[in-house]
Amino acid sequence: MFTGIIKDVGRVSGASRQNGGLRLRVQYGNAEEFSNLSVDESVSINGACQTVVSLGDGWLEVQSVEETLKKTTLGSLRHGSLVNLERAVRPIDRLGGHFVLGHVDCAASVDEIRDLGSSREIWISFSERFSPFIVSAGSITIDGISLTVAVLERSRFAVAVIPYTFAHTTINALKPGSFVNLEFDILGKYVARQLGTVARSLEADSLMDEAWLREQGF
Repeated sequence: MFTGIIKDVGRVSGASRQNGGLRLRVQYGNAEEFSNLSVDESVSINGACQTVVSLGDGWLEVQSVEETLKKTTLGSLRHGSLVNLERAVRPIDRLGGHFVLGHVDCAASVDEIRDLGSSREIWISFSERFSPFIVSAGSITIDGISLTVAVLERSRFAVAVIPYTFAHTTINALKPGSFVNLEFDILGKYVARQLGTVARSLEADSLMDEAWLREQGF
């Protein structure tokens, strides 16, 4: 589990296809943050939870499988690509963002970026099938960054990005047409799931009228 508070911006120094998957080597600069990193530990790379399979002085490697490549933008990473990095949260850590699982729901495209002076407003289009999971003023994860939905429309939304976040994450490299990883708030997904289950149950109950009961032999 993560919080969406980016700890470092890493650089891809190797990307090789292996049996349909992708092995990535990422260089990191925050030696203090990653000093006791170990193999088998989880790391968020642009919002996707990945397992460290190898590491060395200032670098780590992960193996992205086909399912991850299908749902995320990791397959488009190349030598020199910048990525947002976060280590898994510990029980003693402050939860500065929100509950982030690192399970990317989909990739989405940037529509436009507006410079508002004290902040930047980034508009992102998404598939309408995910609309039950997003609410205005709710939390959302973009490339691993915990952000708040500022404006919500039918199939797109906007987030306001403060200067610090803009300067210390890969969000400053986005432009219209860029693709990003989205993870919708896990709490919203569970609520939507439960409401759907209740609705289906009520619909089923409504079919149990007198005629249905006679047909079943009651």
